[in-house]
Amino acid sequence: MTAAPELGSRERSAVEVLSSARDHLLRLQDPAGWWKGELETNVTMDAEDLMLRRFLGIGDAGQNAAAARWIRSQQRPDGTWATFHGGPADLSTTVEAYVALRLAGDLPGAPHMARAAAYVRSAGGLERSRVFTRIWLALFGEWDWEALPGMPPEVILLPPWVPLNVYDFGCWARQTVVPLTVVASFRPRHDLGFTLAELRTGAAPLRPPTLRRTEGWLHLLDRAVRAYDRRPLRPLRARAIRAAERWILDRQEADGSWGGIQPPWVYSILALRLLGHPVDGPVLREALAGLDRFTVWDERGRRLEACQSPVWDTALAVVALADAGLPPEHPALVRAADWLLGEEVRQRGDWAVRRGELEPGGWAFEFANDWYPDIDDSAEVVLALDRTRPSEPSAQRAAVARAVDWMVGMRSRNGAWAAFDADNTRELVTKLPFSDFGAVLDPPTADVTAHVVEMLAAQGREADPVTRAAVAWLLAEQEPDGSWFGRWGVNHVYGTGAVLPALVAAGVLPSARPVRRAVRWLESVQNPDGGWGEDIRSYRDPGWRGRGASTASQSAWALLALLAAGERDGAATQRGVRFLAATQREDGTWDEPQFTGTGFPGDFSINYHLYRLVFPVTALGRYVGAGR
Repeated sequence: MTAAPELGSRERSAVEVLSSARDHLLRLQDPAGWWKGELETNVTMDAEDLMLRRFLGIGDAGQNAAAARWIRSQQRPDGTWATFHGGPADLSTTVEAYVALRLAGDLPGAPHMARAAAYVRSAGGLERSRVFTRIWLALFGEWDWEALPGMPPEVILLPPWVPLNVYDFGCWARQTVVPLTVVASFRPRHDLGFTLAELRTGAAPLRPPTLRRTEGWLHLLDRAVRAYDRRPLRPLRARAIRAAERWILDRQEADGSWGGIQPPWVYSILALRLLGHPVDGPVLREALAGLDRFTVWDERGRRLEACQSPVWDTALAVVALADAGLPPEHPALVRAADWLLGEEVRQRGDWAVRRGELEPGGWAFEFANDWYPDIDDSAEVVLALDRTRPSEPSAQRAAVARAVDWMVGMRSRNGAWAAFDADNTRELVTKLPFSDFGAVLDPPTADVTAHVVEMLAAQGREADPVTRAAVAWLLAEQEPDGSWFGRWGVNHVYGTGAVLPALVAAGVLPSARPVRRAVRWLESVQNPDGGWGEDIRSYRDPGWRGRGASTASQSAWALLALLAAGERDGAATQRGVRFLAATQREDGTWDEPQFTGTGFPGDFSINYHLYRLVFPVTALGRYVGAGR
């Protein structure tokens, strides 16, 4: 009989924790080779799904009831809804949830509805909700289209070199803006079946920005655009509508989606319906079937994933399992590698507008998103493939070579990388009146750049001028406190957890001053329980940097940074490992209700359900491996 591990034996405890977590991760693999964890978001996804189905006339009583049950389960005691677990009340989210529950049959006099309405009025009412919420209200006659920012479909006709063309927007915003311009041109008004008078305050519109700021001049431009919208040039408008319709149809993916994400998906459905495409026709039938495949049903009801992440999750799982000691020829890794190779994107997407000379290569985030492969996923997939022996090694070598060439060609002028596009940095679009929610640009960021640098180093290109320029950019981006900003994960713990392993892999010594500054920052924000956490509010309030309840994923990111910096035996690392050991559940996983992933920094956040497992496996694998 094996003796029980000594409580004081940190390494043995780590081995047992790692083994349990690794085995659980292996059990989650699909027979086809991929992994996919749920992407949980806030209830606006479900509220807008109910409103979409009401607009289309396809609402189902059972679905509505299940969605309403989920929305109610997320309501806080004060009657509000937040955009992330533990976050503050959000006006627009509460408005949309309230409307959805009214559609599902909840009466305004019910206590939970009365509390929600009271909050909405206290926060300024419908009059202070964000533009995208007011667009939904306008669809149902509860807001005046005239009072919304101008969104003319003629924007699709602007060439890429003209400011404010659609390619000035980040790809997720671009895919949303184009169908929205079509919807706005129709100005539809569908019967909601009730009014929302109880959510109004009668507040006057906010005063326009001063002309001393760019926003003020763009407000004047918006007034001119709205005047044109009232009397457009009919031949030009017709041409723009046709071009927008073709643009939308061309970008529908094989799974029925647009970009594999909810916002452009639902607005494209609305646009095409208004253009005359029948609900039971091939385009919308596939679109709606695809949405159904993005739903999760459980005892709490029915909820919609804003996106799905099988490529990203599979690459992360492969790296984690390899770090946990699985050999490259392990059947799970071979199946994963073969599946990843089959997901390579070989068509030109929107990225080619700025980088038309490049040959396609790389990977997207989702099952089907050939128009929008991204640099972050591609870098992680290459790192994963390097840790495996797929069935066809020659196919692996060719795919990796194409992806590396594509990623190198996608760097921006400053030598760093964004997620989807190169040099997508025209700040003017952020100041437009309708750009009041979420990121609309895709600039280079430290986390994405770090993943590319780590990948290039693994390819033996640490001395390449491209890599050296990126390292210099990363060093210049270090915050005064020693951390790095994390665009796609929350936030400075994520950024620092990505950058330090990359810098060390690229030849920066663990003793270098930037590395030591980062280590000191991580030590300074470690929680008393030994873990790390960071609240999403850090995107807007620097006081939250590195502050928040400890989570398994964020603690693992901090450990990855410390291990790369040579701190395996340091006190902070030891306490972090103990935190993971003490909080692991019996099934080998960890609880993590917090949202540690990012869609739009500060506005839209994600709870990646696999993060709480895959990153601890990676960190513990590297910890145990470094002690052998």
